[in-house]
Amino acid sequence: MIEPEHPGLTIVTQCELLGLARASYYHQPEPETDQNLQLMRVIDETYLAYPVFGSRQMTRWLRRQGYRVNRKRVRRLMLQMGLEAIYQKPNTSRKHPQNPVYRYLLRRMKVERPNQVWAADITYIPIQGGFIYLCAVMDWYSRAVLAWELSNTLDAGFCARAVERAIAEHGVPEIFNTDQGCQFTSSEFTQPLLARGIKISMDGRGRALDNVFVERLWRTVKYDEVYLKSYRSQVDAYTNLDTFFRFYNDRRPHSAFGDADPMTPMEVYRIPVALAINQ
Repeated sequence: MIEPEHPGLTIVTQCELLGLARASYYHQPEPETDQNLQLMRVIDETYLAYPVFGSRQMTRWLRRQGYRVNRKRVRRLMLQMGLEAIYQKPNTSRKHPQNPVYRYLLRRMKVERPNQVWAADITYIPIQGGFIYLCAVMDWYSRAVLAWELSNTLDAGFCARAVERAIAEHGVPEIFNTDQGCQFTSSEFTQPLLARGIKISMDGRGRALDNVFVERLWRTVKYDEVYLKSYRSQVDAYTNLDTFFRFYNDRRPHSAFGDADPMTPMEVYRIPVALAINQ
């Protein structure tokens, strides 16, 4: 938000207008150590297998595997990775008035056509010397990945860009479902949806099963692609993930559509559209 080369406002003035301390603007965060990056990889793999693990249970698990860690360190790394244990928790957090949380709309709903429900989520992707984040937009009916974006920060912007790409290429969904993360409750993410008349649905806090299809997608992405390789950079990650998502959408039969006549996500996504056009 700061423009160093602004012709009329100095950096000091811009920081004052934004309520930002100058020290925060000039601060350069230190990268995670190699040891922490390795630990984050192990935490991510463990979380995929046991998503009910919070920081306390994750710490116990890691100690049994020989890692000398305390809960404070594990909790910080899980927070940085965007990981939270899956279980029903009392809703005691105070919501920011500018970031409203929307009601979950999908309970007992029968999803029976493409573009009826889309969902989005974020996951952590390790790269050499660091990590990045992946946001994907999925059609619930077909399981097709309609758009995705990478970012080196957990901001709302790259999530909003993924949604804009999905809408530009595939039209407008009736309902858009996410979790209650700050990226998805921000006006930058919700306002373009509301402006198009899209209904917003949000999972119950701590209930990843409300967005279960995206959670299953992350498991497929990690086990079939990410953990088989070692991405050198964000560019390398983008190239490989682009190849993988093309394969996932267009060539890989999805287990949700049976074994007798297996179909890929994009085949399922396009067939009802083709039938509607022919009728």
